[in-house]
Amino acid sequence: MVDTLSFDMFWNWLTMHPNCILRAGGGDAVLYDDESYHWHFSSDNEGTLLIQVVRGKRMVGELFLEPERVAYVQAVPSDVEGEFTFELMTETDGERYASYFFVMAHGYEEADSVDSPRVH
Repeated sequence: MVDTLSFDMFWNWLTMHPNCILRAGGGDAVLYDDESYHWHFSSDNEGTLLIQVVRGKRMVGELFLEPERVAYVQAVPSDVEGEFTFELMTETDGERYASYFFVMAHGYEEADSVDSPRVH
């Protein structure tokens, strides 16, 4: 598994693996996966990315992600077997912190590409 990657690489990979997200969050919000939910990705006209959890046709929750705030993505070790955490890092005036996070059922695999999607 890689330690760091660009936001664009991570986002492209993430959108190919929506069924592998266990939870995602940022700020004071956390969205949790469930068997009856699915994850939906979109963006608004200003470039803000939307991560939504939907049950049927009803939205359960959503996160607004500002990609310009993300300097890079880092994989961090998890204490829970079968969970892989990715922190979307923001850097300002020498300060570094995770603005958002995604916990996945598997790690990032460089062999995954837009040309070869996998279902997990």
